[in-house]
Amino acid sequence: MQPHIQIPPHGGTLVNRVLTEVARADAQARAAHLVKIQLPLVNLADLELLAAGVVSPLTGFMRRDDYLRVVSEMHLASGLVWSIPVTLAVTTEQASAISIGQEIALCEGERILAVMTVAEKYGYDKQIEAREVYRTTEEAHPGVARVYRQGDVLLGGDVWLIDWPSAHSNEFPERRYTPAQTRAMFAERGWRRVVGFQTRNPIHRAHEYIQKTALEVVDGLFINPLVGETKADDIPADVRMQSYDVLLKNYYPADRVVLGVFPAAMRYAGPREAIFHAMCRKNYGCTHFIVGRDHAGVGKYYGTYDAQRIFDEFTPEEIGITPLYFENTFHCRKCGGIVSAKTCPHGKEDWLSLSGTQVRQMLEQGQALPVEFTRPEVGQVLIDGLRHK
Repeated sequence: MQPHIQIPPHGGTLVNRVLTEVARADAQARAAHLVKIQLPLVNLADLELLAAGVVSPLTGFMRRDDYLRVVSEMHLASGLVWSIPVTLAVTTEQASAISIGQEIALCEGERILAVMTVAEKYGYDKQIEAREVYRTTEEAHPGVARVYRQGDVLLGGDVWLIDWPSAHSNEFPERRYTPAQTRAMFAERGWRRVVGFQTRNPIHRAHEYIQKTALEVVDGLFINPLVGETKADDIPADVRMQSYDVLLKNYYPADRVVLGVFPAAMRYAGPREAIFHAMCRKNYGCTHFIVGRDHAGVGKYYGTYDAQRIFDEFTPEEIGITPLYFENTFHCRKCGGIVSAKTCPHGKEDWLSLSGTQVRQMLEQGQALPVEFTRPEVGQVLIDGLRHK
């Protein structure tokens, strides 16, 4: 029998920055006397990604050379593809109290989560980052607004985890798999080809169609919903998770699907975030990744298929995971099923299309969504969940 061969993690090595036993106890004792930095939600999510190896090959928050090259060229200083800055911003006052080579403690409230050796501290141009990463300098963009709000100095250096952020233990712990765990699960199932699906929304019939179409050409499907910080008007993560569970229970083959949460925060960086999401799913062990309409988009900042076109800027060898591109899909009354403009000959008057705003309004009013749009069980979970929010 041939050994089970898996896709290599990005950069070739799966990172693990979690301290155990004696090393953890020593770091905990030292950290009590260190300068303490409170982490905002996005950095709490980043710390979890770093520690678990989801953002391999990164071992800490980015140093200047990596940061500058990622912003300008979508590569790390090593030449490896990377599209999103993973940085730790502090105020000028905080930075002035920290020396190069100094160890600091990264905290969530009173809890010390990690230690970090500060290799560099450096200033940066927020407008350049906004323009290059988000393709806009408008503060109305939630990702840009976050960059503008954060401190003016970036600290770069390796991190070692002492304790996981509270979300790791309190939010979907039974679905919070590390890349090492998902790789073991895929191997145990004998999956050689695995397709990853990113979502921050409930799974509607169009998503189901895309997932099952992709599943026809691979061995397994990894549904990996993002549960970190999102916009206030997105469906809450706990409601979404209930909707995924009821959908998988009733409409998916149990031996072909793994549901695990993605603890990242949304940047809403559109095309660049599609590359970032693909790299993370590669680290989880996926060989393929679904890129649909307006992936990780917000408002009108990106073209409908810009997140697919950006993959053409790299060679397949640089990316290392196969993107699967899907058109916008919808229900056509005349076709009697889910189709796309590629496969449907009929006009828009026959297409059932609901905007996110329309869906939210219907759910909040307790109105059932059309069965052509959402499975009835999913619609009911969403209605019940939003009623109690």
